[in-house]
Amino acid sequence: MEMDYTLDQIDQVAAKLIKEYANKYIWAFYAPMGAGKTTLIARICKQMGVEETVASPTFSIMNEHLANGKKIYHMDWYRLEDEAEAIRTGIEAAMDEADICFIEWPEKAASLLPDETLKLKIEILDPEHRRIFITS
Repeated sequence: MEMDYTLDQIDQVAAKLIKEYANKYIWAFYAPMGAGKTTLIARICKQMGVEETVASPTFSIMNEHLANGKKIYHMDWYRLEDEAEAIRTGIEAAMDEADICFIEWPEKAASLLPDETLKLKIEILDPEHRRIFITS
């Protein structure tokens, strides 16, 4: 699946992604810095029922949220050196216990992703437009 969108349409994109891929529990977001990974994840979380602010977990590596009885982990693997460090931080255990995980910079520890991971690649078309490619 592929979608072009403007930043003003991000809520509609989030709703469509939830509708289409609610059965996926690991969502891996591939995109350059500034493409809007955190913004899109925050909108998805809000629509799933997360009430608190969803911010980038760049320094904490992972943030936990609850929504409608589901445990959601938002992870940012940007600062990880390698897969060994990812394992030491407890990422594998968190992925196992979560109902859903949203992962930014998954390429930092790609071998930890299960085969059924939903992969979302965001491209910056211009300052206001994005294209997202989705594969599962």
